[in-house]
Amino acid sequence: MSQISYDDSASLYLIPTPIGNLDDITIRSLNTLKTVDLILCEDTRETGKLLNKYDIKKKLVACHEFNQDKVKDYVVEELRNGLNIGLVTDQGTPIISDPGYIVVKEVIAQGFNVISLPGATAFVPALINSGIEPSPFLFYGFLNAKSSKQKKELQGLAKFPYTLIFYEAPHRLKDTLENMLEAFGDRNICLEREISKIHEEVIRDTISGVISIVDSLKGEFVIIVEGNHETVNYDDISIIEHVELYIKDGMSANDAIKLVAKERNVPKSVIYKEYHMGK
Repeated sequence: MSQISYDDSASLYLIPTPIGNLDDITIRSLNTLKTVDLILCEDTRETGKLLNKYDIKKKLVACHEFNQDKVKDYVVEELRNGLNIGLVTDQGTPIISDPGYIVVKEVIAQGFNVISLPGATAFVPALINSGIEPSPFLFYGFLNAKSSKQKKELQGLAKFPYTLIFYEAPHRLKDTLENMLEAFGDRNICLEREISKIHEEVIRDTISGVISIVDSLKGEFVIIVEGNHETVNYDDISIIEHVELYIKDGMSANDAIKLVAKERNVPKSVIYKEYHMGK
């Protein structure tokens, strides 16, 4: 068990930055950027633009997916030296589909404070603006770039009743949507691009409808897809078969049991007992 109350010792601050409009930054984030001794950032040029706007001058250290293993040791050493460190990504909240997790994990393991600030992240405004049921939802982030692996990921998500949230790059968008259509069927979907920027756009349609115009779309995308709301009669399959159906699709036994309990409207303990006794 790790139970920590923050003290005045050196800390790593996770600082959200705007996802588009540079005015979308909290006062606390600005104050923290001003007070830390150095800032870890995905791209020093992008972070430099934000700091220049608010006349903040700090030492910047690159921290991206290719150098995190080396940076983590540097960060721990500087924390031992009593320095406070900020961690930002190019846009949004650190670690959400961005680098930083390896550094944070090591800092926690070494017993230093990690303090996370609330702030901008792209999928939240996209979700509440989508017109699709906002909860429960599953944030997945980026799918695998390789088509065969992506198809397997999507098949594993096809039966989930929750709203699904993905990030996608423009050059992969059409292929991803076509794979979604194959795995999910023609569900309602919302694409949102360039959130909070000048060319912000929201597209609400079916998956096939969006595919028909996808060649004209540019920018970074948040994809909101409605969950599987098919009404299924489970009288023809046993509880064990029902659980095994989801395990076959890639779910853990515990997650499959939870989902079966929800779909059959019975306590999880009943499903758990019958499944494991039957096994």
